[in-house]
Amino acid sequence: AKIWDFGGQSIYHVTHQPFLSGNSMYILVFNIEHNIHDRVLTRDGQLLNMTYLQSMQEWLTSIISGNANQDKMTATIDNGKVEYSLPIVILVASHGDCITSEQDGTDRFLKFERELKAAMPRYKSNIYSSRIIFNCNPDDNSIATLAARDRCSKCLHEIMKSFVQSLPFMCHDIPIRWHIMATLLHTPLDSSNDEAVSSFINRIKDTRVHKIMTIDEVQSLATDFGLCQGNDELIAMLSYLHDLGEVIFYRQANECDIIVTDVDWLLRIFRAIIKLHDCPTGSLEIQDLYDEASQTGKISTKYIDYVLGIYHLNNETKRSIINLMETYDILCTIKNDSDQDECHFFIPYLLRPEVEPFGMSQYYESDTLYIGYEYSAIPYIPDGIYYCLLSSCLKQWNNTDVELYYRCAKYYLQKDDHYIIIKKDKSHIAVQYCYEHNDQPEIEQVIINNVENSIIVKQPHEVIKKKLSSIVDVRMPKFKGAVCQYYVKCCQCGELVSQRNKVQSHENLMRCLSCRKLFKSQTIIDWKLCKEENCKRKKNYKRKKQLAKRLKQNDNCVDGNENNQIQSTINKSNKESLLEYQKHFDIIATELKGNSAFSLGIKLHLPDNEVDDICKGDLSRYRKTYKILRLWLNRTGKQADINQVITILKHMNENLIANKIEEMLD
Repeated sequence: AKIWDFGGQSIYHVTHQPFLSGNSMYILVFNIEHNIHDRVLTRDGQLLNMTYLQSMQEWLTSIISGNANQDKMTATIDNGKVEYSLPIVILVASHGDCITSEQDGTDRFLKFERELKAAMPRYKSNIYSSRIIFNCNPDDNSIATLAARDRCSKCLHEIMKSFVQSLPFMCHDIPIRWHIMATLLHTPLDSSNDEAVSSFINRIKDTRVHKIMTIDEVQSLATDFGLCQGNDELIAMLSYLHDLGEVIFYRQANECDIIVTDVDWLLRIFRAIIKLHDCPTGSLEIQDLYDEASQTGKISTKYIDYVLGIYHLNNETKRSIINLMETYDILCTIKNDSDQDECHFFIPYLLRPEVEPFGMSQYYESDTLYIGYEYSAIPYIPDGIYYCLLSSCLKQWNNTDVELYYRCAKYYLQKDDHYIIIKKDKSHIAVQYCYEHNDQPEIEQVIINNVENSIIVKQPHEVIKKKLSSIVDVRMPKFKGAVCQYYVKCCQCGELVSQRNKVQSHENLMRCLSCRKLFKSQTIIDWKLCKEENCKRKKNYKRKKQLAKRLKQNDNCVDGNENNQIQSTINKSNKESLLEYQKHFDIIATELKGNSAFSLGIKLHLPDNEVDDICKGDLSRYRKTYKILRLWLNRTGKQADINQVITILKHMNENLIANKIEEMLD
């Protein structure tokens, strides 16, 4: 048997995913001294922002939902046969020395069972309640206490033995060559039995076995020593060794599979990277990197090199470990656009609860939209899934300036003039958008228009919902296919109500199934969840895009009259203010290089003498380009259309600038 002691701290939960298996058994220990709804008290006396129930939910969800195995098993325990779902979780209590009597312990255990079943009914068939309560007082070694501990240990051993003997995969015959392979890859060999054999195997381990190996390297080793018959047996053998805890076998869809031969070594490295210990002394540079990690959730390559220094890893091994951690969404690579050689890693688990979130006094905030699942389908979304979502959104929006706080992140969507806030709210993901107030009404209106266009057309909330659904399907395969939904909060009782409970023919009228009352939801208005309004706005947007596309076609494809007709139609449906043009002009004037301002002015059909006067003047390149664009806008007046400028930029082979303007229009 292989026994692992997983760290109970929530920061470690994400590192466990590569090590979990549906063919393993798990012992979940809880402190019987505390109520399940109390906040977790750590060994050093710190109160966490998490209750014991939430901690249990994190653990049980990670263990049970992360396994796709839908198999069941029948175990004979307590003189009866009972069917269980895999994987098996055994409940055991600690701190028996803190209870007043045996009956008090039994009552507390039963109460814990009831509240856990009520909170997580989906997991009942996976859990076995042992009713075992261990005395954990290290100072109490009396004869009675030692005898009680011995009885508890033997009872737990018998329970585990009964389950192990009933596990389906333990009932199959295993080729002896698989055990030889385990010896080569990981299992220590006792040299006292046969010194010659152990010496031979140790030479193989020294020359052919590494802590991280590719599937090709393992296959070559197995083939050379006749330890497998074909690729199918190799996969079956590695999967078996993974279930036993001898190796980590990670299968990648489109890349080479990875085998880690030293499991404890990998777990120590994972924890070294994501766990911030006491601030290091000595180098002020390292102290700065430490402060950055604890405040922002981002660490640099230099800091990783520092914390992994004791392991003496080469660059190739470091890259393999980083790739493995990124595959499991333990971290996310952030490339700095200004420095391609330096990259940072986003590790949200580093964020400390005491870091204050951003102030919102200067912002308009939308009502909160909740994303998640029906309680009967998925009762809890663990922190690991939430942090995977943050990493996925970071990749989607390429937002290296994301502000990160404990269970909260704020992304700036620069092209749309607003922020998206994503929070973990119990078993749901809470989403808001916000934008800064502006004292100038005209500018404020431009911002509002951009925000509305983003919410209706780009639908960032739909992006978040789809990503959450995709992550849950992959990371929680037990519940693959569960329907992800939008929820709003009932203003009467505070319960969450599915968007599906919207009253038909009413824009924002909802029916709460908890308090059975009707209420108007501002969330529906803010997030434009009314289908009729969405369809109308999307049609107008597509129409404008189609017309703009026709306008940019080659002049030979349309005559002047048709061109003017299209231009007139666009101007009627898409009146841009001066401020909107100024944003476009600023980008063009910033990006356009060399002496291209004169060529731009001529192609815009501006008078040669006026273009020449601007370009010969004592102005910066930026001011020359900007003045030419303003001259064009003043001369064309209501007929001005930024798409004309985009077309000319493309004729000048300034495609990057043209694409940036088009993205702003999108």
